[in-house]
Amino acid sequence: METKLYQNRTFDTIDYSEKSLSHTEFVNCQFINCNFSKSDLSYNDFLDSTFKNCNLSLAVLKNTGLKNMKFIGCKLMGIDFSASNSFLFSMSFEDCLLDYSTFIYKKLKKTYFTDCSIKDVDFSNTDLSLAIFKNCDLSNAAFVECNLEKTDFRTSRNYAFDPSENKVKKTKVSHTALAGLLEKFDLEIE
Repeated sequence: METKLYQNRTFDTIDYSEKSLSHTEFVNCQFINCNFSKSDLSYNDFLDSTFKNCNLSLAVLKNTGLKNMKFIGCKLMGIDFSASNSFLFSMSFEDCLLDYSTFIYKKLKKTYFTDCSIKDVDFSNTDLSLAIFKNCDLSNAAFVECNLEKTDFRTSRNYAFDPSENKVKKTKVSHTALAGLLEKFDLEIE
């Protein structure tokens, strides 16, 4: 099947919910106020593109390329990012709802998460070294066997992880979050 190519295009207020789109490459494109909820976006490539105020909840991203992507004000609930293509996988999130999503085994080194809800997200076996979580809610987010070296959690809240199960050299945390890091020891911290 031949791949379609879109470059330097803006897609505004398009409803693509519950539809399938494949074998398309988007380079330097903008998606504004679009609805991709429950869409199958498998086997597409998105490069240097931005999604702004879009709904991608429960979208399927099997073997989808996400290279240097920006998500701003988007709803990205229940997405399995671990099924997407790992080659050059990179993105940033600002003011996004990422609850119930999965990033298992992804490389998210230097990724920015700003003002996001990241509740019940699975980051197991993820490289989050040098990532920045700025003013995010990480309630029930799972960090197991992650690289959290030099990751900055200082302005975020509700995060908990076991330092003995993750690489945590020079990880930046708030003193108010220490209880969440010592949870497994059943300490009474006052």
